[in-house]
Amino acid sequence: MNHPTPAIVAQHAVRPLPRGALLLLCVAYVLPGFVGREPWKAQDMTAFGYMLALAQGEAAWMAPTLLGQPPQFESLLAYWLGAWAIMAAPPGVPADVAARVPFVALLVLTLACTWWGLYHLARRPGAQPVAFAFGGEARPTDYARALADAGLLALIASLGLAQLSHETTPALAQLGCTALVFYGLAALPRAAPWPWIGLLLGLLGLALAGAPTLAVLFATLGAALLWLEGRERGAALPFETARARRATVLGVLAAGAGVAAVVGVLDLWRWRLDGWDRDWPSFARLLLWFTWPAWPLAAWTVWRWRHRLQSRHVALPLGFGVITLGFALASVPSDRALLLGLPALAALAAFALPTLSRTVSALVDWFTLLFFTGCVLVIWVVWISLQTGVPAKPAANVLRLLPGFEPRFTVVAFAAALAGTLAWGWLVRWRVGRHRSALWKSLVLPAGGAALCWLLVMSLWLPVLDYARSYVPSVSGIVAALDRPGCVEVAGLTRAQVAALRHHGELRLREAGASPQCPWRVLAAAVTPDEEAALAMDRWQWVTTVRRPRDADDTLRLYRRASP
Repeated sequence: MNHPTPAIVAQHAVRPLPRGALLLLCVAYVLPGFVGREPWKAQDMTAFGYMLALAQGEAAWMAPTLLGQPPQFESLLAYWLGAWAIMAAPPGVPADVAARVPFVALLVLTLACTWWGLYHLARRPGAQPVAFAFGGEARPTDYARALADAGLLALIASLGLAQLSHETTPALAQLGCTALVFYGLAALPRAAPWPWIGLLLGLLGLALAGAPTLAVLFATLGAALLWLEGRERGAALPFETARARRATVLGVLAAGAGVAAVVGVLDLWRWRLDGWDRDWPSFARLLLWFTWPAWPLAAWTVWRWRHRLQSRHVALPLGFGVITLGFALASVPSDRALLLGLPALAALAAFALPTLSRTVSALVDWFTLLFFTGCVLVIWVVWISLQTGVPAKPAANVLRLLPGFEPRFTVVAFAAALAGTLAWGWLVRWRVGRHRSALWKSLVLPAGGAALCWLLVMSLWLPVLDYARSYVPSVSGIVAALDRPGCVEVAGLTRAQVAALRHHGELRLREAGASPQCPWRVLAAAVTPDEEAALAMDRWQWVTTVRRPRDADDTLRLYRRASP
Protein backbone atom coordinates (compact mmCIF):
# COMPACT_ATOMS: atom_id res chain seq x y z
CA MET A 1 0.00 0.00 0.00
CA ASN A 2 1.33 3.46 -0.94
CA HIS A 3 0.76 5.58 2.19
CA PRO A 4 0.64 9.36 1.71
CA THR A 5 3.31 11.52 3.29
CA PRO A 6 2.29 12.84 6.74
CA ALA A 7 3.81 16.27 6.02
CA ILE A 8 1.29 19.00 5.20
CA VAL A 9 3.14 22.26 4.66
CA ALA A 10 2.08 25.43 2.87
CA GLN A 11 4.51 27.70 1.08
CA HIS A 12 4.11 30.52 3.62
CA ALA A 13 5.40 28.19 6.38
CA VAL A 14 8.80 27.56 4.80
CA ARG A 15 10.29 31.00 4.67
CA PRO A 16 13.96 30.72 5.64
CA LEU A 17 15.36 31.76 8.96
CA PRO A 18 17.23 35.07 8.37
CA ARG A 19 20.81 34.14 7.48
CA GLY A 20 22.30 36.87 9.64
CA ALA A 21 20.39 35.72 12.71
CA LEU A 22 21.31 32.08 12.11
CA LEU A 23 25.01 32.87 11.67
CA LEU A 24 25.01 35.08 14.77
CA LEU A 25 23.43 32.27 16.77
CA CYS A 26 26.10 29.84 15.57
CA VAL A 27 28.91 32.26 16.45
CA ALA A 28 27.41 32.87 19.90
CA TYR A 29 27.34 29.11 20.43
CA VAL A 30 30.71 28.12 18.94
CA LEU A 31 33.15 30.69 20.32
CA PRO A 32 32.28 30.65 24.06
CA GLY A 33 34.05 27.68 25.57
CA PHE A 34 37.00 27.89 23.22
CA VAL A 35 38.06 31.42 24.18
CA GLY A 36 39.47 32.65 27.47
CA ARG A 37 39.64 29.47 29.52
CA GLU A 38 42.28 27.04 30.73
CA PRO A 39 42.31 23.33 29.79
CA TRP A 40 39.86 21.50 32.04
CA LYS A 41 39.89 18.26 33.92
CA ALA A 42 40.39 15.61 32.79
CA GLN A 43 40.08 14.56 29.15
CA ASP A 44 40.57 18.11 27.86
CA MET A 45 43.86 18.45 29.73
CA THR A 46 44.97 14.93 28.90
CA ALA A 47 44.43 15.28 25.16
CA PHE A 48 46.25 18.61 25.16
CA GLY A 49 49.18 16.94 26.91
CA TYR A 50 49.60 14.47 24.05
CA MET A 51 49.34 17.27 21.49
CA LEU A 52 52.03 19.25 23.28
CA ALA A 53 54.30 16.22 23.52
CA LEU A 54 53.99 15.66 19.76
CA ALA A 55 54.58 19.33 18.96
CA GLN A 56 57.71 19.40 21.12
CA GLY A 57 59.11 16.27 19.52
CA GLU A 58 58.88 14.17 22.68
CA ALA A 59 56.63 11.45 21.24
CA ALA A 60 56.28 9.41 18.06
CA TRP A 61 53.55 10.56 15.67
CA MET A 62 52.19 7.06 15.13
CA ALA A 63 52.35 6.17 18.83
CA PRO A 64 51.86 9.26 21.02
CA THR A 65 52.94 8.95 24.64
CA LEU A 66 52.96 11.23 27.66
CA LEU A 67 55.84 10.50 30.01
CA GLY A 68 55.87 6.97 28.64
CA GLN A 69 52.10 6.43 29.02
CA PRO A 70 50.03 5.67 25.88
CA PRO A 71 46.72 7.50 25.51
CA GLN A 72 43.63 6.08 27.12
CA PHE A 73 41.66 6.83 23.93
CA GLU A 74 43.52 6.11 20.69
CA SER A 75 42.86 9.01 18.35
CA LEU A 76 45.76 9.91 16.13
CA LEU A 77 43.76 12.52 14.22
CA ALA A 78 42.83 14.60 17.29
CA TYR A 79 46.41 14.65 18.60
CA TRP A 80 47.82 15.40 15.14
CA LEU A 81 45.48 18.34 14.58
CA GLY A 82 46.31 19.90 17.93
CA ALA A 83 50.05 19.35 17.49
CA TRP A 84 50.07 20.82 13.97
CA ALA A 85 48.19 23.87 15.23
CA ILE A 86 50.69 24.37 18.07
CA MET A 87 53.62 24.09 15.66
CA ALA A 88 52.02 26.51 13.17
CA ALA A 89 51.02 29.13 15.76
CA PRO A 90 52.85 32.48 15.70
CA PRO A 91 55.28 33.20 18.54
CA GLY A 92 53.55 34.40 21.68
CA VAL A 93 50.33 32.43 21.14
CA PRO A 94 49.80 30.06 24.11
CA ALA A 95 49.95 26.40 23.14
CA ASP A 96 46.53 25.59 24.57
CA VAL A 97 44.93 28.45 22.61
CA ALA A 98 46.59 27.32 19.37
CA ALA A 99 45.51 23.72 19.92
CA ARG A 100 41.85 24.76 20.04
CA VAL A 101 41.80 26.33 16.57
CA PRO A 102 41.26 23.09 14.57
CA PHE A 103 38.61 22.01 17.07
CA VAL A 104 36.70 25.23 16.48
CA ALA A 105 36.77 24.28 12.80
CA LEU A 106 35.52 20.77 13.67
CA LEU A 107 32.49 22.15 15.51
CA VAL A 108 31.74 24.51 12.61
CA LEU A 109 32.10 21.54 10.26
CA THR A 110 29.61 19.57 12.37
CA LEU A 111 27.01 22.33 12.18
CA ALA A 112 27.52 22.86 8.44
CA CYS A 113 27.38 19.16 7.54
CA THR A 114 24.24 18.66 9.61
CA TRP A 115 22.56 21.51 7.72
CA TRP A 116 23.61 20.31 4.27
CA GLY A 117 22.91 16.65 5.01
CA LEU A 118 19.40 17.47 6.15
CA TYR A 119 18.89 19.78 3.19
CA HIS A 120 19.64 16.93 0.75
CA LEU A 121 17.47 14.47 2.68
CA ALA A 122 14.54 16.90 2.63
CA ARG A 123 14.89 17.29 -1.14
CA ARG A 124 14.21 13.60 -1.70
CA PRO A 125 10.80 12.75 -3.22
CA GLY A 126 9.73 10.63 -0.25
CA ALA A 127 10.26 13.53 2.15
CA GLN A 128 8.17 16.08 0.24
CA PRO A 129 4.89 17.36 1.72
CA VAL A 130 1.43 16.59 0.34
CA ALA A 131 0.57 18.34 -2.92
CA PHE A 132 -2.51 20.56 -2.54
CA ALA A 133 -5.38 20.24 -4.98
CA PHE A 134 -5.17 23.89 -6.02
CA GLY A 135 -1.50 24.47 -5.39
CA GLY A 136 0.14 26.45 -2.60
CA GLU A 137 2.15 23.60 -1.06
CA ALA A 138 5.75 24.24 -0.10
CA ARG A 139 8.25 24.32 -2.94
CA PRO A 140 10.94 21.60 -2.61
CA THR A 141 13.91 23.95 -2.26
CA ASP A 142 12.23 26.22 0.28
CA TYR A 143 10.91 23.22 2.21
CA ALA A 144 14.37 21.65 2.35
CA ARG A 145 15.98 24.91 3.48
CA ALA A 146 13.42 25.39 6.25
CA LEU A 147 13.90 21.84 7.52
CA ALA A 148 17.69 22.23 7.40
CA ASP A 149 17.39 25.39 9.50
CA ALA A 150 15.20 23.49 11.96
CA GLY A 151 17.67 20.61 12.17
CA LEU A 152 20.54 22.98 12.91
CA LEU A 153 18.47 24.60 15.65
CA ALA A 154 17.69 21.16 17.11
CA LEU A 155 21.40 20.31 17.17
CA ILE A 156 22.33 23.53 18.96
CA ALA A 157 19.49 22.99 21.43
CA SER A 158 20.74 19.50 22.40
CA LEU A 159 21.93 19.75 25.99
CA GLY A 160 24.65 17.14 25.61
CA LEU A 161 26.41 19.00 22.81
CA ALA A 162 27.53 22.05 24.80
CA GLN A 163 30.49 20.93 26.89
CA LEU A 164 31.86 18.00 24.89
CA SER A 165 31.81 19.95 21.63
CA HIS A 166 34.01 22.68 23.15
CA GLU A 167 36.80 20.44 24.42
CA THR A 168 39.95 19.51 22.53
CA THR A 169 39.33 15.79 22.80
CA PRO A 170 39.01 12.82 20.42
CA ALA A 171 35.23 13.00 20.87
CA LEU A 172 34.99 16.25 18.91
CA ALA A 173 37.19 14.87 16.12
CA GLN A 174 34.89 11.85 15.89
CA LEU A 175 31.82 14.11 15.90
CA GLY A 176 33.11 16.21 13.01
CA CYS A 177 33.97 13.12 10.96
CA THR A 178 30.59 11.51 11.73
CA ALA A 179 28.83 14.64 10.47
CA LEU A 180 30.94 14.49 7.27
CA VAL A 181 29.90 10.87 6.67
CA PHE A 182 26.27 11.76 7.37
CA TYR A 183 26.39 14.56 4.80
CA GLY A 184 28.08 12.35 2.20
CA LEU A 185 25.54 9.54 2.50
CA ALA A 186 22.62 11.98 2.59
CA ALA A 187 23.71 13.82 -0.57
CA LEU A 188 24.71 10.83 -2.71
CA PRO A 189 24.40 10.55 -5.65
CA ARG A 190 23.61 14.27 -6.06
CA ALA A 191 25.99 17.22 -6.21
CA ALA A 192 29.10 15.18 -7.02
CA PRO A 193 31.95 15.31 -6.16
CA TRP A 194 31.38 16.96 -2.76
CA PRO A 195 29.41 14.08 -1.19
CA TRP A 196 32.15 11.64 -2.21
CA ILE A 197 34.85 13.91 -0.79
CA GLY A 198 32.92 14.29 2.45
CA LEU A 199 32.27 10.54 2.70
CA LEU A 200 35.88 9.54 2.07
CA LEU A 201 37.36 12.15 4.40
CA GLY A 202 34.78 11.36 7.07
CA LEU A 203 35.36 7.60 6.98
CA LEU A 204 39.14 7.96 7.02
CA GLY A 205 38.94 10.61 9.74
CA LEU A 206 36.74 8.37 11.90
CA ALA A 207 39.23 5.55 11.55
CA LEU A 208 42.15 7.81 12.53
CA ALA A 209 40.11 9.42 15.31
CA GLY A 210 39.70 6.14 17.17
CA ALA A 211 36.39 4.86 15.77
CA PRO A 212 37.25 2.55 12.84
CA THR A 213 34.37 0.17 13.61
CA LEU A 214 31.90 3.04 13.37
CA ALA A 215 33.38 4.02 10.00
CA VAL A 216 32.85 0.53 8.59
CA LEU A 217 29.32 0.29 10.02
CA PHE A 218 28.32 3.69 8.61
CA ALA A 219 29.63 2.74 5.17
CA THR A 220 27.76 -0.58 5.30
CA LEU A 221 24.57 1.19 6.38
CA GLY A 222 24.83 3.70 3.54
CA ALA A 223 25.45 1.03 0.93
CA ALA A 224 22.53 -1.05 2.20
CA LEU A 225 20.14 1.90 2.08
CA LEU A 226 21.23 2.83 -1.45
CA TRP A 227 20.84 -0.77 -2.61
CA LEU A 228 17.38 -1.12 -1.04
CA GLU A 229 16.37 2.20 -2.56
CA GLY A 230 17.42 0.93 -5.97
CA ARG A 231 15.56 -2.37 -5.49
CA GLU A 232 12.40 -0.54 -4.51
CA ARG A 233 12.41 1.77 -7.54
CA GLY A 234 14.59 -0.19 -9.95
CA ALA A 235 11.77 -1.27 -12.25
CA ALA A 236 10.93 2.32 -13.08
CA LEU A 237 14.50 3.45 -13.63
CA PRO A 238 16.27 3.70 -16.99
CA PHE A 239 19.23 1.36 -17.38
CA GLU A 240 21.75 4.18 -17.08
CA THR A 241 20.27 5.42 -13.79
CA ALA A 242 20.09 1.92 -12.32
CA ARG A 243 23.67 1.29 -13.37
CA ALA A 244 24.77 4.56 -11.77
CA ARG A 245 23.03 3.57 -8.55
CA ARG A 246 24.80 0.20 -8.51
CA ALA A 247 28.09 2.01 -9.08
CA THR A 248 27.30 4.28 -6.13
CA VAL A 249 26.60 1.29 -3.89
CA LEU A 250 29.84 -0.37 -4.93
CA GLY A 251 31.70 2.90 -4.41
CA VAL A 252 30.44 3.24 -0.84
CA LEU A 253 31.34 -0.38 -0.10
CA ALA A 254 34.79 0.15 -1.62
CA ALA A 255 35.29 3.23 0.56
CA GLY A 256 34.42 1.24 3.67
CA ALA A 257 36.67 -1.64 2.63
CA GLY A 258 39.52 0.76 1.86
CA VAL A 259 39.26 2.35 5.28
CA ALA A 260 39.19 -1.10 6.91
CA ALA A 261 42.36 -2.00 5.00
CA VAL A 262 44.11 1.19 6.14
CA VAL A 263 43.09 0.50 9.72
CA GLY A 264 44.47 -3.02 9.47
CA VAL A 265 47.79 -1.85 8.04
CA LEU A 266 48.18 0.79 10.77
CA ASP A 267 46.99 -1.66 13.46
CA LEU A 268 44.26 0.68 14.71
CA TRP A 269 41.57 -1.89 15.51
CA ARG A 270 40.56 -1.53 19.15
CA TRP A 271 37.58 -3.02 20.97
CA ARG A 272 36.20 -1.33 24.09
CA LEU A 273 33.12 -3.38 24.94
CA ASP A 274 33.23 -2.59 28.66
CA GLY A 275 29.88 -0.91 29.20
CA TRP A 276 27.53 -3.83 29.77
CA ASP A 277 28.16 -3.98 33.52
CA ARG A 278 26.81 -0.53 34.26
CA ASP A 279 24.29 1.40 36.34
CA TRP A 280 21.35 1.19 33.93
CA PRO A 281 19.12 3.79 35.68
CA SER A 282 21.98 6.30 35.45
CA PHE A 283 22.41 5.49 31.76
CA ALA A 284 18.70 6.03 31.17
CA ARG A 285 18.86 9.44 32.88
CA LEU A 286 21.91 10.34 30.81
CA LEU A 287 20.12 9.34 27.62
CA LEU A 288 17.07 11.44 28.47
CA TRP A 289 18.81 14.71 29.33
CA PHE A 290 21.80 14.40 27.00
CA THR A 291 19.62 14.18 23.86
CA TRP A 292 16.94 16.61 25.04
CA PRO A 293 14.96 18.15 23.30
CA ALA A 294 15.71 16.21 20.11
CA TRP A 295 14.70 12.75 21.31
CA PRO A 296 10.93 13.36 21.83
CA LEU A 297 10.70 14.94 18.38
CA ALA A 298 12.77 12.12 16.86
CA ALA A 299 10.46 9.53 18.43
CA TRP A 300 7.46 11.39 17.01
CA THR A 301 9.09 11.37 13.57
CA VAL A 302 9.54 7.60 13.68
CA TRP A 303 5.87 7.19 14.60
CA ARG A 304 4.39 9.64 12.12
CA TRP A 305 6.63 8.48 9.25
CA ARG A 306 6.37 4.78 10.21
CA HIS A 307 4.96 3.87 6.79
CA ARG A 308 8.04 5.40 5.12
CA LEU A 309 10.80 4.11 7.35
CA GLN A 310 12.53 2.63 4.29
CA SER A 311 12.92 6.12 2.77
CA ARG A 312 16.42 7.50 3.11
CA HIS A 313 15.35 10.71 4.88
CA VAL A 314 14.14 8.60 7.83
CA ALA A 315 16.23 5.43 7.51
CA LEU A 316 19.63 7.14 7.32
CA PRO A 317 19.42 9.27 10.50
CA LEU A 318 17.59 6.46 12.27
CA GLY A 319 20.37 4.03 11.35
CA PHE A 320 23.03 6.46 12.57
CA GLY A 321 21.13 6.87 15.82
CA VAL A 322 20.77 3.12 16.41
CA ILE A 323 24.46 2.47 15.71
CA THR A 324 25.68 5.21 18.05
CA LEU A 325 23.22 4.12 20.74
CA GLY A 326 24.63 0.59 20.50
CA PHE A 327 28.14 1.93 20.96
CA ALA A 328 27.00 4.03 23.92
CA LEU A 329 25.54 0.93 25.54
CA ALA A 330 28.77 -1.01 25.03
CA SER A 331 31.31 1.65 25.99
CA VAL A 332 32.39 3.83 28.88
CA PRO A 333 32.07 6.79 29.07
CA SER A 334 28.75 6.65 27.29
CA ASP A 335 28.28 10.39 26.81
CA ARG A 336 31.09 10.62 24.25
CA ALA A 337 29.50 7.84 22.20
CA LEU A 338 26.05 9.46 22.45
CA LEU A 339 27.58 12.70 21.20
CA LEU A 340 28.13 11.15 17.77
CA GLY A 341 24.42 10.48 17.35
CA LEU A 342 23.27 14.07 17.92
CA PRO A 343 23.46 15.25 14.26
CA ALA A 344 21.32 12.32 13.12
CA LEU A 345 18.92 12.81 16.03
CA ALA A 346 18.58 16.48 15.13
CA ALA A 347 17.76 15.50 11.54
CA LEU A 348 15.04 13.15 12.75
CA ALA A 349 13.68 15.87 15.03
CA ALA A 350 13.37 18.27 12.09
CA PHE A 351 11.09 15.90 10.19
CA ALA A 352 8.67 15.94 13.13
CA LEU A 353 7.88 19.63 12.63
CA PRO A 354 5.67 19.27 9.52
CA THR A 355 3.46 16.89 11.49
CA LEU A 356 3.15 18.74 14.81
CA SER A 357 -0.12 20.31 15.88
CA ARG A 358 -0.32 23.89 17.12
CA THR A 359 -1.04 22.65 20.63
CA VAL A 360 2.18 20.64 20.80
CA SER A 361 4.19 23.53 19.36
CA ALA A 362 2.75 25.89 21.95
CA LEU A 363 3.57 23.40 24.73
CA VAL A 364 7.18 23.18 23.56
CA ASP A 365 7.42 26.98 23.46
CA TRP A 366 6.05 27.55 26.95
CA PHE A 367 8.14 24.81 28.54
CA THR A 368 11.28 26.14 26.85
CA LEU A 369 10.49 29.71 27.80
CA LEU A 370 10.02 28.88 31.48
CA PHE A 371 13.01 26.53 31.67
CA PHE A 372 15.62 28.74 30.02
CA THR A 373 14.35 31.97 31.57
CA GLY A 374 14.72 30.32 34.97
CA CYS A 375 18.25 29.20 34.11
CA VAL A 376 19.17 32.71 32.95
CA LEU A 377 17.88 34.22 36.20
CA VAL A 378 19.87 31.74 38.30
CA ILE A 379 23.09 32.46 36.40
CA TRP A 380 22.68 36.22 36.77
CA VAL A 381 21.68 36.06 40.46
CA VAL A 382 24.73 33.96 41.37
CA TRP A 383 27.03 36.28 39.42
CA ILE A 384 25.55 39.42 41.02
CA SER A 385 25.91 37.79 44.43
CA LEU A 386 29.60 37.06 43.81
CA GLN A 387 30.22 40.63 42.63
CA THR A 388 28.21 42.54 45.23
CA GLY A 389 27.43 40.16 48.06
CA VAL A 390 23.67 40.65 47.56
CA PRO A 391 21.96 38.28 47.98
CA ALA A 392 24.52 36.79 50.33
CA LYS A 393 23.65 33.09 50.24
CA PRO A 394 24.66 32.21 46.61
CA ALA A 395 28.10 33.76 47.04
CA ALA A 396 28.54 32.06 50.41
CA ASN A 397 27.70 28.68 48.87
CA VAL A 398 30.23 29.16 46.05
CA LEU A 399 33.01 30.29 48.40
CA ARG A 400 32.29 27.38 50.74
CA LEU A 401 32.64 24.91 47.88
CA LEU A 402 35.68 26.67 46.39
CA PRO A 403 37.89 27.91 49.23
CA GLY A 404 40.41 30.45 48.03
CA PHE A 405 38.41 31.61 45.04
CA GLU A 406 38.41 35.38 44.44
CA PRO A 407 35.66 36.80 42.19
CA ARG A 408 36.69 39.19 39.44
CA PHE A 409 34.85 41.47 37.04
CA THR A 410 35.55 41.40 33.30
CA VAL A 411 34.08 44.08 31.07
CA VAL A 412 34.13 41.94 27.91
CA ALA A 413 32.40 39.01 29.60
CA PHE A 414 29.77 41.28 31.13
CA ALA A 415 29.09 42.99 27.81
CA ALA A 416 28.72 39.68 25.97
CA ALA A 417 26.38 38.32 28.66
CA LEU A 418 24.26 41.48 28.65
CA ALA A 419 23.99 41.48 24.85
CA GLY A 420 22.97 37.82 24.85
CA THR A 421 20.33 38.41 27.52
CA LEU A 422 18.84 41.36 25.61
CA ALA A 423 18.77 39.21 22.46
CA TRP A 424 16.88 36.53 24.41
CA GLY A 425 14.32 39.10 25.49
CA TRP A 426 13.83 40.20 21.89
CA LEU A 427 13.54 36.56 20.74
CA VAL A 428 10.88 35.80 23.34
CA ARG A 429 8.96 38.93 22.36
CA TRP A 430 9.13 37.92 18.70
CA ARG A 431 8.01 34.36 19.39
CA VAL A 432 4.97 35.27 21.46
CA GLY A 433 3.97 38.07 19.06
CA ARG A 434 1.52 37.81 16.20
CA HIS A 435 3.33 36.75 13.04
CA ARG A 436 2.97 34.22 10.30
CA SER A 437 4.03 30.75 11.36
CA ALA A 438 7.30 29.26 10.18
CA LEU A 439 8.20 25.58 10.10
CA TRP A 440 11.25 26.09 12.33
CA LYS A 441 9.50 28.29 14.92
CA SER A 442 9.16 25.55 17.58
CA LEU A 443 12.94 25.15 17.78
CA VAL A 444 13.90 28.83 17.91
CA LEU A 445 13.43 29.17 21.67
CA PRO A 446 15.17 25.86 22.55
CA ALA A 447 18.20 26.72 20.40
CA GLY A 448 18.31 30.35 21.52
CA GLY A 449 17.94 29.38 25.17
CA ALA A 450 20.66 26.73 24.99
CA ALA A 451 23.04 29.12 23.22
CA LEU A 452 22.30 31.91 25.70
CA CYS A 453 22.83 29.74 28.78
CA TRP A 454 26.09 28.44 27.34
CA LEU A 455 27.19 32.01 26.60
CA LEU A 456 26.32 33.17 30.12
CA VAL A 457 28.04 30.25 31.80
CA MET A 458 31.19 30.72 29.70
CA SER A 459 31.29 34.47 30.38
CA LEU A 460 29.83 35.27 33.81
CA TRP A 461 30.73 31.97 35.45
CA LEU A 462 34.02 31.35 33.63
CA PRO A 463 36.29 32.42 36.55
CA VAL A 464 34.41 30.05 38.86
CA LEU A 465 34.59 27.17 36.38
CA ASP A 466 38.27 27.77 35.65
CA TYR A 467 39.08 27.70 39.35
CA ALA A 468 37.00 24.56 39.93
CA ARG A 469 37.82 22.58 36.78
CA SER A 470 41.34 23.61 35.75
CA TYR A 471 44.60 22.45 37.27
CA VAL A 472 45.97 25.98 37.69
CA PRO A 473 45.37 26.19 41.50
CA SER A 474 47.04 22.80 42.09
CA VAL A 475 50.04 23.48 39.87
CA SER A 476 50.44 26.99 41.31
CA GLY A 477 50.65 25.51 44.79
CA ILE A 478 53.36 23.07 43.72
CA VAL A 479 55.39 25.66 41.80
CA ALA A 480 55.19 28.17 44.66
CA ALA A 481 56.82 25.63 47.00
CA LEU A 482 59.74 24.96 44.63
CA ASP A 483 62.68 27.21 45.50
CA ARG A 484 64.52 25.87 42.45
CA PRO A 485 62.00 24.91 39.72
CA GLY A 486 63.23 22.39 37.21
CA CYS A 487 63.53 18.62 37.27
CA VAL A 488 60.76 16.84 39.19
CA GLU A 489 60.17 13.11 39.67
CA VAL A 490 56.55 11.92 39.69
CA ALA A 491 54.80 8.75 40.80
CA GLY A 492 51.16 7.71 40.63
CA LEU A 493 50.03 10.78 38.70
CA THR A 494 47.25 10.62 36.12
CA ARG A 495 47.88 11.64 32.54
CA ALA A 496 46.00 14.88 33.13
CA GLN A 497 48.12 15.76 36.18
CA VAL A 498 51.31 15.08 34.23
CA ALA A 499 50.13 17.29 31.37
CA ALA A 500 49.11 20.07 33.79
CA LEU A 501 52.48 20.11 35.55
CA ARG A 502 54.27 20.25 32.23
CA HIS A 503 52.08 22.95 30.73
CA HIS A 504 51.19 25.23 33.65
CA GLY A 505 54.32 24.66 35.70
CA GLU A 506 56.77 24.28 32.80
CA LEU A 507 58.47 21.52 34.78
CA ARG A 508 60.76 18.81 33.44
CA LEU A 509 59.19 15.58 34.64
CA ARG A 510 60.67 12.11 35.05
CA GLU A 511 59.31 8.89 36.42
CA ALA A 512 60.36 8.33 40.02
CA GLY A 513 63.56 6.30 40.16
CA ALA A 514 64.70 7.25 36.66
CA SER A 515 68.22 8.40 36.04
CA PRO A 516 69.49 11.06 36.50
CA GLN A 517 67.81 11.77 39.80
CA CYS A 518 65.88 14.98 40.52
CA PRO A 519 65.85 17.09 43.69
CA TRP A 520 62.05 17.12 43.84
CA ARG A 521 59.37 14.44 43.82
CA VAL A 522 55.57 14.70 43.46
CA LEU A 523 53.31 11.85 44.56
CA ALA A 524 49.60 11.44 43.96
CA ALA A 525 47.15 10.67 46.75
CA ALA A 526 46.60 7.22 45.22
CA VAL A 527 50.15 6.08 46.08
CA THR A 528 49.86 3.47 48.86
CA PRO A 529 52.26 3.02 51.82
CA ASP A 530 53.66 -0.14 50.22
CA GLU A 531 54.35 1.78 47.02
CA GLU A 532 55.98 4.54 49.05
CA ALA A 533 58.27 1.99 50.65
CA ALA A 534 59.23 0.68 47.21
CA LEU A 535 60.04 4.24 46.18
CA ALA A 536 62.30 4.69 49.24
CA MET A 537 60.34 7.70 50.45
CA ASP A 538 62.22 7.61 53.78
CA ARG A 539 64.98 9.42 51.91
CA TRP A 540 62.67 12.28 50.99
CA GLN A 541 61.44 15.21 53.09
CA TRP A 542 57.79 16.26 52.86
CA VAL A 543 57.33 19.91 51.77
CA THR A 544 53.64 20.53 51.11
CA THR A 545 50.34 18.95 50.14
CA VAL A 546 48.14 20.65 47.52
CA ARG A 547 44.50 19.70 47.29
CA ARG A 548 42.50 20.60 44.22
CA PRO A 549 39.25 22.49 44.97
CA ARG A 550 36.15 20.29 44.96
CA ASP A 551 38.16 17.08 44.57
CA ALA A 552 39.86 15.69 47.68
CA ASP A 553 41.10 12.66 45.74
CA ASP A 554 43.01 14.92 43.35
CA THR A 555 45.80 15.67 45.81
CA LEU A 556 49.51 16.18 45.12
CA ARG A 557 52.27 15.80 47.69
CA LEU A 558 55.60 17.53 47.14
CA TYR A 559 58.86 16.14 48.59
CA ARG A 560 62.45 17.36 48.59
CA ARG A 561 65.35 14.96 48.44
CA ALA A 562 66.87 14.71 51.90
CA SER A 563 70.50 15.71 52.33
CA PRO A 564 72.82 12.71 52.57
